[in-house]
Amino acid sequence: MMADESYKKFWNYINTGNYVIAFTGAGVSVESGIPAFRGENGLWTKYNPTEYASIEAFMKNPIKIWKMMFTLKDTYISAKPNYAHKVLALLEESNIVKSVITQNIDGLHQKAGSKNVIELHGSLSRVKCLVCGYTMNINISELNAPPQCPFDGSIMKPDVVFFGEPLSRENWVDAIQETYKADVFLMIGTSGVIYPAAMLPQIAHDNGSVVIEVNPEKTLLSDISNLTFRERAGVFFKRIYEIYFA
Repeated sequence: MMADESYKKFWNYINTGNYVIAFTGAGVSVESGIPAFRGENGLWTKYNPTEYASIEAFMKNPIKIWKMMFTLKDTYISAKPNYAHKVLALLEESNIVKSVITQNIDGLHQKAGSKNVIELHGSLSRVKCLVCGYTMNINISELNAPPQCPFDGSIMKPDVVFFGEPLSRENWVDAIQETYKADVFLMIGTSGVIYPAAMLPQIAHDNGSVVIEVNPEKTLLSDISNLTFRERAGVFFKRIYEIYFA
């Protein structure tokens, strides 16, 4: 299939779909300067996830984990939405995309203008007390020391899902419900190796949705896609913007 025909087919799918949702992973934010966790130059090549990303590690030494977080602070502060984030926001504004389910914790979908975002793995813009459960919003750029709970003084945890922690039940239920509603399911920049999030494309496929994959490499979920684009998310959506929005 010629490239232009593939773009037309993509556009036809999302314009004729009754309920289009997007499911995004780390590949969406790589072009904004945020490193992926896996692969060459991934975050886990510098930090052992067992030592820095498990709930056990945080409980044992929260200050060590916060020191690692502060080394990443400038990266997250300077990151700006790229074409993938921006076009998904435009598609939501146009009432084409109904929701974005993301595995990312960077808040770039919201910065681009997306309103209906389900953050499966939490957000760096919040912290949570593991003692009393109190949660509050933060601006990571203003943090110079680990935040302490105003009620019990304990060091608060970034409100992101560490290894060994369950997903937010509310967010997971919302994601499942959105997936069952979808007749077009956009699978963008995700490797499909993190569960239970990786169940969503399979659920969509089994429910009869058209599954469209945008990823530069073949993934474990590629075989269930009806239409595949072997491109980086930002490159693909820049082309979509140029054809249909510019």
